[in-house]
Amino acid sequence: MVDYQELAQRDGISARDGKIKGVKIITLKVNADDRGQLIECWRKSWETLPTPVNQVYTIIDPVKGTVRAFHKHAQLWDLFHIVTGSAKFGLIDDRKDSETYTIQDTIVIGDKNPTLIIVPPGVFHGWMSLQDNTVLLSIASHEYDRKNTDEVRVQPNHNGYDWEVKGR
Repeated sequence: MVDYQELAQRDGISARDGKIKGVKIITLKVNADDRGQLIECWRKSWETLPTPVNQVYTIIDPVKGTVRAFHKHAQLWDLFHIVTGSAKFGLIDDRKDSETYTIQDTIVIGDKNPTLIIVPPGVFHGWMSLQDNTVLLSIASHEYDRKNTDEVRVQPNHNGYDWEVKGR
């Protein structure tokens, strides 16, 4: 089990649970000086995954409001970090044996609040860019297999999820 108190002291990060069981939201530390910034997005020593990391890729959304949703995996864990821009993540627990089954969660992250979202298998997830040229870094526990995809896709409005940004 991960001791997030220890990680906070050692690495300067903080973590909290999402509304959905198994979802973690890790606030990353920004190391800044006159040369710019360095942000560690993931470390093996954080022990955030039960399996090794096997694939890392980026997605670039050139136009704000682009929705990429929803899908879930049977085996794969996903970790998400916004490098540039900002995004609204939608999550829906579809694990029938989970105490948070059918619960929805919305998490907004961006380059102004460096964050890592950890999504376990069985949770539908998707995201919408909130700024032009938003760049997402995705870290996966398994390689994508085009012949045998580990994913189930549903419509962006699955379970009544609302992607609209509400005025406050």
